[in-house]
Amino acid sequence: MKIKVVNKSDLPLPSYKTKGSSGMDLYANIDKPITIKPMERVLIPTGLYISIPVGYEAQVRARSGLAIKHGITLANGIGTIDSDYRGEIGVILINLGQEAYTINRGDRIAQLVIVKYERVEFELVSDLDSTERGEGGFGHTGY
Repeated sequence: MKIKVVNKSDLPLPSYKTKGSSGMDLYANIDKPITIKPMERVLIPTGLYISIPVGYEAQVRARSGLAIKHGITLANGIGTIDSDYRGEIGVILINLGQEAYTINRGDRIAQLVIVKYERVEFELVSDLDSTERGEGGFGHTGY
């Protein structure tokens, strides 16, 4: 599948780094370094605009290296880019670490994953089918 992209930066397009990669790196398209203090959130532009086919979404996900080494992750967990959005891809970063962290131009700040999805309709019923788990919720298996 091909995704149309406009790149308003001089940074590389997202690409897969290995044959088994599902995510493509997004780069910080900023003019000057941005320091994120602990518990501070910032919106980092990428300079990218994409056209996603209907039935697909782009997910912006945290980079595990930034998360484990520095506590830098996404403030919204996973960012969803809908197929009808045509604005710039921005990455909402939060610093959950104990030290300030500086983002520089061209730093890899997140990953982009393209995912197919199904649209559903809800059917209102009075009861659901039963399962072995039933209503067992968080931690019900002892973990």
